Amino acid sequence: MTQSKKKSTIIITIPAYNEERTLPRVLDEIHGVMKTTSYDYSILVVDDGSNDRTVDAIKNLNVAVVRKKHTGLAGTFQREMEECLQRKAEIIVHTDADGQYPAQYIPKLIAKVEQGYDLVLGSRFGKGRYRGSLAKLLGNKAFASTFSRLLKTKLTDTTTGFRAFTRDVAALPLINSFTYTQEQLIRAGKSGLRVGEIPIKTRRTPRPSRLFNGPLDYAMKAWINIMRIYRDYEPIKFFGR
Repeated sequence: MTQSKKKSTIIITIPAYNEERTLPRVLDEIHGVMKTTSYDYSILVVDDGSNDRTVDAIKNLNVAVVRKKHTGLAGTFQREMEECLQRKAEIIVHTDADGQYPAQYIPKLIAKVEQGYDLVLGSRFGKGRYRGSLAKLLGNKAFASTFSRLLKTKLTDTTTGFRAFTRDVAALPLINSFTYTQEQLIRAGKSGLRVGEIPIKTRRTPRPSRLFNGPLDYAMKAWINIMRIYRDYEPIKFFGR
């Protein structure tokens, strides 16, 4: 008799800060997509100290909610990882609360992890359609080129928050207080874990970025972040020794 393959425990995790208008729609869309699959999944929302009705707006939408003091995106992501590991997640999907990442791609991210990848990125710049500023597009392309050389893996989008990964990736230590996206990628690559991506098409969202005050601010912070991680992982090359 053929044994049936054990289903992975999948947690779809979302950080939320004052997202009462968009988050209910995002959750409804995720449930609608995932219910058409055979995946056994749950949704975790980590509320980053919202001062609106975010938590009340989703209380009847079949999700687990963890509330915390406001620390920003990087701190919230670290809390998400702690919660997912405690809940015995085997595959974690991370997405945003503003609806820019269509839920239709979640099964594709999961499928690629099941193919043997440890970290799979939803790339907005491969065959996808990016809806954002030209300055940010050019900056992200430059970062992707840098990371592709550093990790010896062809990547087109290193700053996307839309990603799926294994427990091993979730357990990697993160020290950056600005953003998690590139640090998680660097740590996964340097740990010998397999990194890949799928093309996605995003939606334009009306809310401006909460991480950056503009293209120059974005570029300065991101490059400082890259130099810091590169220093930690390639100190001999970084210091020219």
